Formats: sequence, structure tokens, C-alpha cells
Amino acid sequence: MKRFLGITIVALAVALGFPTAALAQSGHFVQTQTCRDTGTTVQCSGKVAGLGGTTFEITVEADGVASVECTNPGGNVAPGQDFDFTAEGSSDELPTPRNGQFKYSVETNETDAPAGSCPNDSWTANVIDVEFTSATITLTEDGVVSDTVTVPVS
Repeated sequence: MKRFLGITIVALAVALGFPTAALAQSGHFVQTQTCRDTGTTVQCSGKVAGLGGTTFEITVEADGVASVECTNPGGNVAPGQDFDFTAEGSSDELPTPRNGQFKYSVETNETDAPAGSCPNDSWTANVIDVEFTSATITLTEDGVVSDTVTVPVS
């Protein structure tokens, strides 16, 4: 029994003495995060706090349905095939500010219409609008996810 108690105390001391790397990540979203539809992209903004790593990155993924317009060689325009896709954007990796807080604005990249959106390859396909539904914003510190939120796109 004494041996079991001794092993338990040593194991507890080791566990408390060596916290995992995940516990060091404390960045989180504060206040309200907003995302707005800008036509063919989504722009998300808000604030993060509690940054403690050496670098951080904010990424945005937004689901939507793209509307395609096709133009034939004669210049006539016709509707194309709509398609589902996920738009993505990133703040890129940034150094952590001294006060541990950062106001961000991240915009997703535009997309091109996939092959087959128009009746034939001689037509030109253009994405004219995207109807976005929601966006997921992720905060990563030193390559480890610290926080994630999903917000509606307005």
C-alpha cells in the first residue's frame, strides 16, 4: 500500500511539473466576430486576446454557392452552372504583439468557375456572385489551434 501511494504521489508530481504545450496556448476570440458578404468574397473582422505564443495566424473558411455567368465568343451572356465551394483566407503568420491583443480583418480569396460551368470550352465562365452562409474563423498560435468560432455571414 505504501508503495502504491508513493508511486501515485510521484506520478502526480511529474504530471503537475510538466504541463503540456496545449495548455500554454491561451489566445481566444473576444467581443463579437463579424463576417460580411462582399460579393464574391467574405471579410471577417474582430479581436483576439490572450496571445502568448511567438507567432499567430487567423484563418477563415466560408461555405457558399457561386453563381456563374457564361459569355460565348459572340458576346452573348447566359447563366452557367452554379457550384458549391469553400472560400479561404488567412492573415498569414504574424508576430505576437507585446500586449497579447490584436484587431484583425481577413478576407477570403476569390474563386474561378470550375471546368464544365459553361456549355462548351469556347465560352468564358465568370463567377458573378457567391451566396455565403457561414464562416469558421480559427486562431492558431505557434502552429497549434487555440480557438475556433463559426459565425453567420451577413
